[in-house]
Amino acid sequence: MIKRSFLGLVAPKLQYNLAPDPVQDLPVPNTVTLLLRGAQNGAGVTAFKVGEAVKTGQRLASSPDSSEYVISSVTGSISAMAPYVDSYGRKFTAITIQTGGQDEWDAGFSKGPTLDTALKFLEYAPGNPSFKAFADPEKTIRTIVVNGMDQDLLLTANQYVVQNEASDVKSGVEALKKITGVDRVLMAVPENLVQQASTTGAEVKTVRDTYPEGLPHMIMKDVVGQVVSADDTLADAGAVFVSAEAVAAIGAAFNAGQPPVTKVLTVVAKDGSTRNVRARIGTPLGDVLKACNVAVNDRDRLILGGPMRGAASYSEDLPVEPGTDGIVVQDDADSAQTTDYPCINCGECVRICPVRIPVNMLVRFLEARLYEDAAAMYDLDCCVECGLCSYVCVSRIPIFQYIKLGKYELSLIETAEAANE
Repeated sequence: MIKRSFLGLVAPKLQYNLAPDPVQDLPVPNTVTLLLRGAQNGAGVTAFKVGEAVKTGQRLASSPDSSEYVISSVTGSISAMAPYVDSYGRKFTAITIQTGGQDEWDAGFSKGPTLDTALKFLEYAPGNPSFKAFADPEKTIRTIVVNGMDQDLLLTANQYVVQNEASDVKSGVEALKKITGVDRVLMAVPENLVQQASTTGAEVKTVRDTYPEGLPHMIMKDVVGQVVSADDTLADAGAVFVSAEAVAAIGAAFNAGQPPVTKVLTVVAKDGSTRNVRARIGTPLGDVLKACNVAVNDRDRLILGGPMRGAASYSEDLPVEPGTDGIVVQDDADSAQTTDYPCINCGECVRICPVRIPVNMLVRFLEARLYEDAAAMYDLDCCVECGLCSYVCVSRIPIFQYIKLGKYELSLIETAEAANE
């Protein structure tokens, strides 16, 4: 629901969808594509080749000790391997697997909840949980926050998990405590899911149903009571966030002795209707949309994620990834068009920003590619990436995209400077 004020004197109020749809299990696709991140040293994939048989749950990496890996979500054989470069220039190897009948599970996954097992198998679980902070001696993690809120409007995958898979979440909470040695586990949920969350063994905290209160930095400030400074990560502040779906998947994995290979995501059709589905990781987007009877025509917009924070995709052949929480299809006639019209200093972006960044000045520096000045002078690193500034921009400037690009380019600059020291 969107409540917009008269004459724009008060920021519009956007509310999360708090009524999760039931989940439809999709059939195993004929092929899956897994995107294996390139190694930092530039080494290619040499551990396996086209024609090689793989099993469900098998770890695929360039070497046994590589920190970059994928988990095969089907049983079959590798039919193709090709380079893939994402929208930020990051290099991957796209591994296509032709499915071959019934699942035959690989025996490499250990049923014991240890940090080594988590690092080697569970960072490719739905929600992309990261365990690297727990292995970093320079990090002191005091709190694990299980986020039962969804990261964008219209999406309800995490809320569905809290509502319907609380027993798996409970097992996951217990496993996380054993893996990490952290005793304090908080669960952030909307008011209507407190009863289900209270059965998981986590300390339950409520989150307001107004966007973007469900984003991690907002939860840290409003729920945990700690503001994360611009120069720090969440881990630097002593907290690690894990989605409720990831926690449930971890619990189910150790109960069954099999790593998670499916992802729950919300499909938003052109008419705004929503549907939750569970698909194998690596399923082509086109297969998901076909199962939901959603047709994509020329010039329609296909968005991975939600309407506020999602990124437009160029192909239905791209796969469902562990971090794909939603697919939004917008008709060409209904899609918001960006422009190169200059900022008119109306102040809407500044009024709506939850962290009070001077967005009108920030975007000028980002447009000019002055990323270091944008961070030093106008709080680029403080942005929580909610997308509200783009939503209200009268000039239709793609502010959110400029911010994402600016942060990425700044990270490359910092990495290059560190390498030269």
